[in-house]
Amino acid sequence: MDFAFSPKVEALRKELLDFMDSHVYPAERIWHEQVAALPDPHHSPPVMEDLKKEARARGLWNLFLPDPAYGAGLTVSEYAPLAEITGRAAHIAPEALNCSAPDTGNMEIIAEFGTDEHHKQWLEPLLNGEIRSAFAMTEPDVASSDARNIAARIERDGDQYVINGRKWWTSGAADPRCKILVFMGVTNPDADPYARQSMVLVPIDAPGVNVIRTLPVFGYDEGHGHCEVEFTDVRVPVTNLLGEEGGGFRIAQSRLGPGRIHHCMRAIGMAERAFDLMCARALAREAFGKRLAQQGVVQSQIAESRIEIEQARLLVLKAAWLIDTFGKEAARVEISAIKVAVPRAALSVIDRAIQIHGGMGVSDDVPLAAMYAGARTLRIADGPDDVHLMVLARRELARYIPDGAKA
Repeated sequence: MDFAFSPKVEALRKELLDFMDSHVYPAERIWHEQVAALPDPHHSPPVMEDLKKEARARGLWNLFLPDPAYGAGLTVSEYAPLAEITGRAAHIAPEALNCSAPDTGNMEIIAEFGTDEHHKQWLEPLLNGEIRSAFAMTEPDVASSDARNIAARIERDGDQYVINGRKWWTSGAADPRCKILVFMGVTNPDADPYARQSMVLVPIDAPGVNVIRTLPVFGYDEGHGHCEVEFTDVRVPVTNLLGEEGGGFRIAQSRLGPGRIHHCMRAIGMAERAFDLMCARALAREAFGKRLAQQGVVQSQIAESRIEIEQARLLVLKAAWLIDTFGKEAARVEISAIKVAVPRAALSVIDRAIQIHGGMGVSDDVPLAAMYAGARTLRIADGPDDVHLMVLARRELARYIPDGAKA
């Protein structure tokens, strides 16, 4: 494994780092002020369009898509260090580059499983940053970490599908720019448990789609909303099917592999920024007659944080390399491992940074509290730690079971 940056990636890193310094960090305060002045905090502030225009002019656009027909043509390993940089300002930088979830995953599966008409109607506007999308999978009434529990129904009626169900944590659905939902539901309840579900594209303005409420995350409810959405006799053409009937589970797994790399690298970027803030605070603050940075307990916290960040980054880069070299299936253990290890590491670093900041650390004068909320959420989003640990353990134990034997 060679983690040296290619000339192409190095050039993009240099451009992105300059963009962050010259435009993104200065825009953070403006972004918060403009959001506070909006009648709805889920609307996009004007400064975001300015950032998107600048990013596109610099060639920092759709970096996550490996197919050069749609994006920058980067491999997962090449995109990973760029995703880390955007994680340092995770609430605005990914969107400025048109690289924010859930649009990234939705664009990937529409590009791979959608028809030419899907590409023209939905993918192209998403690629251009003209609209946004949402992913409607998780349900409030079942344990959705086991996708076989999904209960929402997609029933065929002639040349239409009739959709009924209730979803929540449908991120992005409160944004007025959200025009399309990727909906996962049961098309054949009698099929194999992994072949019951399908995915269809549902316009958010279709009759019967009702965005009931947004769900705050640890009290934070800005951004584009994490919504509870009710679907009542919603009708869409059968041509809105992604892939084939019964292929929803496979598409979901295809969507989540690279997406977990993106999430984890952004979390490492978040941890790096928390580390920067922690070190700056330790050098600037004095207690008991000397700087915090001279206190042994603080030095220990800084050292432990650096170790955890480096360990987490190397594990993610290994997972990305495996995907690029051998495919997503070969990286399943590592993907589960990073999904557990990286949020834990980020939380640990952010927590230490909060502690060293004292009272300021839990305020909104610094971004640490918001970072902590985001990193803690990652222990549940895209599959909870418990599921990833179960998957990892089963895969490891299988190596010790003789052929033909049962555990």
